Amino acid sequence: MLNNWVVAPTCLPLVLRRCHACASERFRANGKFRVNANHKLIDAWLLALCTGCGETTKLTVLERVNVRSVRPELLGRLHDNDPGLAAALLQDPVVRRRNRIALDWDNAWGLDTGGSDHLDREVMDIRVRFTARIPVRPVRLIAEGCGLSRAAVERLVAEGKLVSAVRLSGKLSGDFTFTLKR
Repeated sequence: MLNNWVVAPTCLPLVLRRCHACASERFRANGKFRVNANHKLIDAWLLALCTGCGETTKLTVLERVNVRSVRPELLGRLHDNDPGLAAALLQDPVVRRRNRIALDWDNAWGLDTGGSDHLDREVMDIRVRFTARIPVRPVRLIAEGCGLSRAAVERLVAEGKLVSAVRLSGKLSGDFTFTLKR
């Protein structure tokens, strides 16, 4: 029987970018936007606060775009400070590249295993599904989901009792399956 585990964000990730006012390199996006129109052109930014000094930085979302070319639904979400839009824009590679930022997902995601009734089985087939592109080490996910230490999970991989079609070392941000034999 295939069990489903879900990796989902619990909050917005920290934005990694150097603060011009202090030595901090982390900003917390709170989902607030600033929209500015100049005649027929519009600019929009996602605001983030430095975790060290509280200084605000603006992450460019729209820059000198004709107002008529912006979908009314997007404009409404910007004006409403939609946190879902903020999460989507932070994960957008174009926005990240334009603003030269990276994301820190530590403590910003959770694992839902659907309960612990599967942990006593001799063989477990698990499908891990990501609701967002969160880079996580599979060994850490499996350790957390099965209540094991990371060293124990790595030992199971080395013994051939934990197998997957994907490489379990490094980080993954896409769906995968694995089989654990006890």
